[in-house]
Amino acid sequence: MDASPTAPAARRGLRDWFVDTGLFLLAVLYGVVMSGMRLDSPPLPVPLWLFNVDQLTGVLGCAALWLRRRRPVELAVALVVLSTFSELVAGAMLVALFTVAVHRPPRTTTAVFGLSLLAALGYVVLRPEPDTSRMLLWLLGVTIQGAAVGWGLFVHHRRRLTASLRDRAARAETEARLRAEQAQHLAREAIAREIHDVLGHRLSLLSVHAGALEFHPDAPAEDIARAAKVIRESAHQALQDLREVIGVLRAPVGELPQPAFADIRELAAESGRAGMRVDLRDELASAVPDSTGRTAYRIVQEALTNARKHAPGAEVRVRLAGAPGEGVTVEVRNAVPGLADAPAVPRSLTDALPGSLPGSLPGSQPGSLPGAGSVPGARSGQGLVGLAERVALAGGRLEHGPTGAGDWRLSAWLPWTP
Repeated sequence: MDASPTAPAARRGLRDWFVDTGLFLLAVLYGVVMSGMRLDSPPLPVPLWLFNVDQLTGVLGCAALWLRRRRPVELAVALVVLSTFSELVAGAMLVALFTVAVHRPPRTTTAVFGLSLLAALGYVVLRPEPDTSRMLLWLLGVTIQGAAVGWGLFVHHRRRLTASLRDRAARAETEARLRAEQAQHLAREAIAREIHDVLGHRLSLLSVHAGALEFHPDAPAEDIARAAKVIRESAHQALQDLREVIGVLRAPVGELPQPAFADIRELAAESGRAGMRVDLRDELASAVPDSTGRTAYRIVQEALTNARKHAPGAEVRVRLAGAPGEGVTVEVRNAVPGLADAPAVPRSLTDALPGSLPGSLPGSQPGSLPGAGSVPGARSGQGLVGLAERVALAGGRLEHGPTGAGDWRLSAWLPWTP
């Protein structure tokens, strides 16, 4: 990644010390070789003090390379300017150009490289070689400097590519973890809905008949025996349903046990045997798809459970209608004392926001209704919330509320693709 010019230098590691030492020795070797060549092939530069200044400049330039990680651009510019008249600083200048190319953006590298070309041109003008053409000498310098910058750009882009691949891998790992967590969350929600739907209906039957036995201990023996039978059968069926759900959870593959649309009749008959008055009208002429049928079953099951809890003894009217292409309508009504004078406030649960309580009347406390103790769904529990989620996932709509005629109405529409 590109380092900011003002970013603090990272602490050198063992590899960094090796690299810095190697580049320093390379620059020193270049200066020593060039100085030896000048001494072996007189005459020395005129005036003579220029050669001494050149040697001092080369020493200082090599020493300054230890600052290349902290101030690469400033160091490179300074050495490029010095290389206009000093040939012994050229090794340190090449290392500085390489450092800028590695650690700074290509735009900065291009600017510094352009300045070095001008410095090389100034050198061949100020210190020409007697036996070498100025143009040839300048092209040689351009080639060497270009090689150093090109190598540095290669390292720069390779590091960026490696960092990009690492970042992409880390991002992919994070996304995979989030997808797994979301899948686990959705699975837990589905399991919670299924357990509620499977056990809520059975346990409500147990509660109603156990309450009846508690408040009527002197009831006829036949009634007590019948209630005890319903309690025993409901408890047994609840245990069976729970075993099926747990068995699926333990199995490596499989789905939770799901009811079908045809099971709605058995559901109504079971509620009737438990003492409820259920009027079922099935106006569907053909079989509905499995997914739609399962959702319709859960709607009727939740409505019967709520009616049993909040309006015991009331007649429940269930109507099933629809056709392919028009959708399936599931409507459940039951009379509730205290709702005859209440205004009709149908509420769409599928549009309810988290934390809202469907079924609230104007001027009342959230979630309260006249006769709240006997109104199904007066407080939006997990049943209606889970049902709303189920209907929304099926692409349907769910509404509930008083009708203004003393009835409580739960209505749902589900799509039915022909």
